Amino acid sequence: MLIYRQIKQVREAVKEWKREGKSVGFVPTMGYLHEGHKSLIDAARRENDKVVVSIFVNPMQFGPTEDLDSYPRDLNRDAKLCEDAGVDIIFHPEADEMYADGFCSYVDMNGLTTELCGKTRPIHFRGVQTVVLKLFHIVTPDRAYFGQKDAQQLAVIKRMVKDLNVDTEIIGCPIIREEDGLAKSSRNTYLSADERQAALVLSRSLKIGKQLVDAGEKSAKAVKDAITAEINKEPLAKIDYVDVVDFDTITPVDEIKGTTLVAIAVYIGKTRLIDNFIA
Repeated sequence: MLIYRQIKQVREAVKEWKREGKSVGFVPTMGYLHEGHKSLIDAARRENDKVVVSIFVNPMQFGPTEDLDSYPRDLNRDAKLCEDAGVDIIFHPEADEMYADGFCSYVDMNGLTTELCGKTRPIHFRGVQTVVLKLFHIVTPDRAYFGQKDAQQLAVIKRMVKDLNVDTEIIGCPIIREEDGLAKSSRNTYLSADERQAALVLSRSLKIGKQLVDAGEKSAKAVKDAITAEINKEPLAKIDYVDVVDFDTITPVDEIKGTTLVAIAVYIGKTRLIDNFIA
């Protein structure tokens, strides 16, 4: 496995693979990899001849009061996971490699980015779209893999690829959870022991909501109210949002039908966690 820091190194390697007729799978990450990321890498490994993983904590998607400086990083640990999983190249650039002096071009979107996380993180998805499109241009993958835990991001990337005619297939992969139900996240490392226990309210509340939907409940308000009531029982939890939206357009719905996303964001202490299910 190779670790490249320069764009031209990745481009040259991928061009050689393409000349040999090999397919390329790509998993973009911000590092501090866990079993959720590994599930994406495993899917890429099964479905492609070569696999590239990017590890880049993208400053553009962090707001001024967010956790850019404290975001967990451990390249040696990440490299071991990637090597064991059969990754061919890790692309680990510095910020100035991705954003040269005078950088002023961005990818933005109307609609899908204004609800859910977009309400309180207004610049986030512009940063996500810009860096992902840049990475797609660099790696030119046949397929790229994203987790359902970041469901709004998945919907946004699918729409961007469709709108901008990017020749990459976007593959969504299931949420990977701890044994007790907590969705895997790099930010789980921020939680104290008490907060880690309190964080179980996210998956527990969603389970209640899903049971209602599975039993035939069609009212988005009824599902939201049930989830909200369960979260409010936890003293360490503060709700950012509990929403029910159409998964493809990320617009609020009153009735659960078609492909509907039930999504939550909750602060446990100072740590913001997200989770969801698709009905």
